Amino acid sequence: MTENKRGKLLIVGFGPGSEQHMTARAKEAILESDSIIGYNTYIDLIRPLLTNQEIVRTGMTEEVSRAQEAVKQAESGKVVAVISSGDAGVYGMAGLVYEVLIEKGWKEETGVAVEIIPGISAINSCAALLGAPIMHDACTISLSDHLTPWELIKRRVEAAAQADFVIALYNPRSGRRTKQIVETQQILLQYRSPKTPVGLVKSAYRERQVVIMTDLESMLEHEIGMLTTVIIGNNSTFMYDGKIITPRGYQRKYTLAAEEQPLKPHQRLKEEAEPWAMHQGQAEQEIQKTTSVLELAEEALEKVVGKSEVAATAVQEKRVSFQQTAVFEFAVSPGIVSKKLSPKQMLTLVETVGEEATIEYTPDHQLKVSVETNDPNGITEKLRAEGLLLLPIGDVVTIKACDFCDGEKADSIPQAEELQQLIGGDSVPKQLHIGFNGCGMACYGAPMNDIGLIYRKKAFDLFIGAKITGRNAHVGQLVAEGVAPDKIVELVVSIVNDYKKRGLPNERFHKFFKRVQIVEGFTYKEVPDQVVVDAVCGD
Repeated sequence: MTENKRGKLLIVGFGPGSEQHMTARAKEAILESDSIIGYNTYIDLIRPLLTNQEIVRTGMTEEVSRAQEAVKQAESGKVVAVISSGDAGVYGMAGLVYEVLIEKGWKEETGVAVEIIPGISAINSCAALLGAPIMHDACTISLSDHLTPWELIKRRVEAAAQADFVIALYNPRSGRRTKQIVETQQILLQYRSPKTPVGLVKSAYRERQVVIMTDLESMLEHEIGMLTTVIIGNNSTFMYDGKIITPRGYQRKYTLAAEEQPLKPHQRLKEEAEPWAMHQGQAEQEIQKTTSVLELAEEALEKVVGKSEVAATAVQEKRVSFQQTAVFEFAVSPGIVSKKLSPKQMLTLVETVGEEATIEYTPDHQLKVSVETNDPNGITEKLRAEGLLLLPIGDVVTIKACDFCDGEKADSIPQAEELQQLIGGDSVPKQLHIGFNGCGMACYGAPMNDIGLIYRKKAFDLFIGAKITGRNAHVGQLVAEGVAPDKIVELVVSIVNDYKKRGLPNERFHKFFKRVQIVEGFTYKEVPDQVVVDAVCGD
């Protein structure tokens, strides 16, 4: 396989958004791409650079779909730019793209090429507008707890506050997340003066840029939203003439107002000139003496309590106080045909996932389970051993079959079970619902699904493209009647595979059918406008 057929992923950080703050390589990457994938706002920000590239736009919270689509297109041989504002490696798309590649078994030597193109992160662009607030050690903390437990975020804030870091807060507040910034302020006030300088920068270097200088005790009196970056000074930070400045420490060795410095260049790195350093102003010989005394003390302690106990104590002291647990989410049901959960299955489910898990019943006749665990395999093994069907959740194929009147109308059960085995739980651009009815009564509403199957007169009627929700919801288009049982599974699988291949991220199946017009030989037809008829009663 040659290099130009491998395809390439360009993970582009384009900075704050203005073209003059994009690197030359970022501009080149956008121009040389066959397609560009990004959040709607990001696409709008780079519009002046767009020529004839294919554009794939998605909304917020759809990062996984963007990454999956980018990998799919690159594997087909395209040069694909995945764009992020700021730097792609700082709360951007770089890590997620690598995660998706790793899930597919990607190797750098044989897989698609990947280039990460750095950009100016918000901490840098906002600091430039504020003055020089991050001249000394600084850290970034996102206050979004959608992916990270809030207890862990609080510990990070407290650790940064204790260590006197300058702190840049990303995602500080949204319409629903309003308490996080309040708790963060309360933690910081335990370690810093209420008058600690704080800078609030909204939409840095964009049309609606807002820069506010305030302090720690007053910061919440100003508007703070998702487009705001909050930079909080350390205990040395000060404000002067509308600028926030954090000293680097030169005043310890230099007299900044003097033309002639008291310490000559050859004196500035001597131990006695740095009493604050690790050596505490001691000469090397003195340090070695101190170290020797410490080693003797440790040796004596080992002889008294034992070497293994001393080592165990040291390990315990270094142990991380908070370890993030993964959240395992899945759907569980008694099966495609059966709708009955036995008491033993219910009891096993509760005992396996524990009291802290959440269990939600869904319209797809499944139980959605969310549980914190580092052993998902152990959970799945126990539940499958009880005969339960486990499926992934999210943008996957979901099959909802009727109960076949408790087995009396069982002729089409083999096709329902084969479909579940072949494509149930498969990843698709947007959750795909397949409805399966075992008789012409269609009591499970098969035509009201993305793909609907009705078994009638020893054959299948096929409906596709229903709009499931909304005021203009409609049944699917009847595209085939009397499809033989030995043909229907292959046909449905082909339709789903076409949707996988040509569907855009987050594109619902009915929109896909309307856009491409022909799916497996079936031509899209416009749904007639609904006729509104006034009721006789006038209401």
